[in-house]
Amino acid sequence: MNLAATTIIGITIVFLGTVLGAAFVFFLRNKEISPKLNQIFLGFAGGVMLSASIFSLIIPAIQNSEQESEYMPIWLVVGLSIILGALFIWGIDKVVPHLHNEGIEEGIKTTKVSKTFKMFLAVTIHNIPEGLSAGIAFGVALASWNTNPQLAATGALLLSIGIGIQNIPEGAIVSFMYKGKTGNNTKSFLFGALSGAVEPVAAAIGLLLSMQIKSIMPWALAFSAGCMIYVIVEELVPDMKGDSVHHQGVWSFIFGFVVMMILDIALA
Repeated sequence: MNLAATTIIGITIVFLGTVLGAAFVFFLRNKEISPKLNQIFLGFAGGVMLSASIFSLIIPAIQNSEQESEYMPIWLVVGLSIILGALFIWGIDKVVPHLHNEGIEEGIKTTKVSKTFKMFLAVTIHNIPEGLSAGIAFGVALASWNTNPQLAATGALLLSIGIGIQNIPEGAIVSFMYKGKTGNNTKSFLFGALSGAVEPVAAAIGLLLSMQIKSIMPWALAFSAGCMIYVIVEELVPDMKGDSVHHQGVWSFIFGFVVMMILDIALA
């Protein structure tokens, strides 16, 4: 499969995860994904995303830089970029009013936005860095100056799969919340799917920037990793843990991490 086709498939997968989750309104009578299945989904996705952040974003940012910056060493560039990525998502969380799965509100306090729309915003604002990360990863693979484009594309594809898996329960949550308000399956599906529409747009922006501007490559890769790690720690880890007795989410996280690591190393 050529790199262009892999890129199109990868970016599409990121969006299709949300669409698939939103489609659950047509099939699930209980109006929600079971807690156990949700923990498995989130655990596996979190493991894949963390492993991809390390092996497909951070390490390439360090290794593929032809020369260190004239004003700072590459390890400092990468470290600062990870922090900046995390700060970017943290800043969005503090500004945009949204609702977390556990019902906790974050962002600017307002009564003009419904709880359903706040959940929609929660999913949407976290989809922006996810789409951006996938786009940057594929942009690095497509850029003519990349040293191992096929390996980079494979890592980007696996990253997209992890993001897509994570988006399944998010799309379902939004669509089921809207269904609870309207009782309309079709409108609920469209509302849930729409929360993921921002990802292809963000992916296209990251793709174009990383392909055209070689000097920002280590910054962009590490920035994306910082965004991803923040989402993993803030959103996925708390929701995947469950109680102190059942550990399906934890084992799913470890399995996802190992699978991604093996694939990345085996294909190197």
